[in-house]
Amino acid sequence: MPEGRVEVVPDDGLTTRQRRNRPQLIVHTGDGKGKSTAAFGLALRGWNQGWSVGVFQFVKSAKWRIGEQTAFETLAELHEQTGRGGPIEWHKMGAGWSWSRKPGEEADHRAEAAEGWLEIKRRLAVEAHGLYVLDEFTYPIAWGWVDLDDVLGTLASRPGTQHVIITGRRADPRLLEAATLVTEMTMVKHPFQTGQKGQRGIEW
Repeated sequence: MPEGRVEVVPDDGLTTRQRRNRPQLIVHTGDGKGKSTAAFGLALRGWNQGWSVGVFQFVKSAKWRIGEQTAFETLAELHEQTGRGGPIEWHKMGAGWSWSRKPGEEADHRAEAAEGWLEIKRRLAVEAHGLYVLDEFTYPIAWGWVDLDDVLGTLASRPGTQHVIITGRRADPRLLEAATLVTEMTMVKHPFQTGQKGQRGIEW
């Protein structure tokens, strides 16, 4: 695809503008580093376009605070204060979703994953966001915590031009088939292989 040119112009009856504006289902998978990082990079582009961005992290603990979260919360404040960019919401499943967390409760990750997906379904139905980042969502699907048929059906029928990015290893083949854009991160070399632990600014 040199210079952004498409390889095929389908005979689908759509104009170039209509085809360009179709909603994307994007999957970042594979064993290499960078799946979430790439998704957050796209979210930055969405923010710059003025889209509402919703980030939902399905595995990372609520105790972990990655650098992107702080940066996006800062951008959300900038939007509220100046109108620049778009609104951003950031939710983590780890200790109960932020909209329903109750102090002292033992985490039931299966139930929380199901609750998170139901909330996303509600938001998709009302077109709450222009871009959704479902970070590490492949895992609750693989573990049977979220029904794949429901996911595929919901995403296929979502209204408007809502874009969805799903990250995580071992994405189900049916999810890859449904996606419009799939990138597989392949690990060639990683510092972990030589005993070097994660670094500030590189891993978080």
